[in-house]
Amino acid sequence: MRLGYFAMPLHPAGRNWSDTLREDREAVILADRLGFHDAFIGEHLTDRHENITNSLVFLATLISDTDQIRLATGTTNLSQQHPVLVAANSAMFDHLSNGRFILGVSPGALPSDAEVLGILDQDRNEMFAEAIDVITAVWDSEPPYALVQPGGRFAVTTEKTYDPELGVGILPKPLQQPRPEIVGTVVAPFSKGVIAMGARNFHPLSANFLLPQWVATHWPNYVQGKESVGETADPQDWRVARTVFVADDDATAQAYARDDANSPYRFYYSQMLTKMRKIGRLELFKSRRDQPDDEVTLDSVLDQLVITGTPEAVAEQILQFQDETGGFGELVYAGLDWVDPELARRSMELMAEKVMPLVNAGESK
Repeated sequence: MRLGYFAMPLHPAGRNWSDTLREDREAVILADRLGFHDAFIGEHLTDRHENITNSLVFLATLISDTDQIRLATGTTNLSQQHPVLVAANSAMFDHLSNGRFILGVSPGALPSDAEVLGILDQDRNEMFAEAIDVITAVWDSEPPYALVQPGGRFAVTTEKTYDPELGVGILPKPLQQPRPEIVGTVVAPFSKGVIAMGARNFHPLSANFLLPQWVATHWPNYVQGKESVGETADPQDWRVARTVFVADDDATAQAYARDDANSPYRFYYSQMLTKMRKIGRLELFKSRRDQPDDEVTLDSVLDQLVITGTPEAVAEQILQFQDETGGFGELVYAGLDWVDPELARRSMELMAEKVMPLVNAGESK
């Protein structure tokens, strides 16, 4: 099993923006040194806690400071910019990073982002579907372009201005051929979008805030999508994110990951719980769909979703989780605010150097 990294990221209000950006960069640089396979970075425009506004710009600052880790948008919100910009900028990034780029995509879920861009009342899922068609078509096509979908929002053409001798009317292609890996984040139980991912050879990343029984609903849908085009699904293509904290002793692990009032894990899930309750998606944290809302508490969420303890205990919990969900190719470690930088770094070190060898040894039994 590979080890990946994902950060939304989410920081307490009042922290200096420059400091948190520097901290987020340090985490990815550390992940690279520790041998993490990839790093997914999220983006939002209007959330003061999640303060990376453009994941591609942020990741560009890491190209020269990392050696092997693959740099992934986690995600590029496709309803928020023209797909030609995504295709062209991603292609350039792929060349700058010498083929270490992964395009992570989603519609963009934060309502305040949609409002500030004037698209709150539009169907962002439909915009997403159209945008991904344009991006892949741009990479697959040769100029002059005539990518026009009937009734679509995006008409991509250079037929009037194409001049091959002058070299204009030509969009760039990525270094990786036929295209970089495309990954879609999955946040809903029984997601139908995973079927489409399978049919199009995109790869799923199941969100870290889903209970194991909801994560387990993703793989059968992905298999269905692959079978619809006559292909076989490979579990190595499935990434599953989890919220993990590893410490040298259990007392430190329990305090920092759950019990302490200043725990970044408690802060993270307090924010997530409040947001999901507000937008009517509290079912993500329910063990059954008819569970009463008042049974969903912060402590219950922490108990169910935070994997913590010594390396041995964490490895055992991950293997138990895998028994519930089925096999997958990559465990994606969720990065949070570094309330205690020493503990945060130590957790990543223990995860890479102690936990994953135990997990992979346990898988082989």
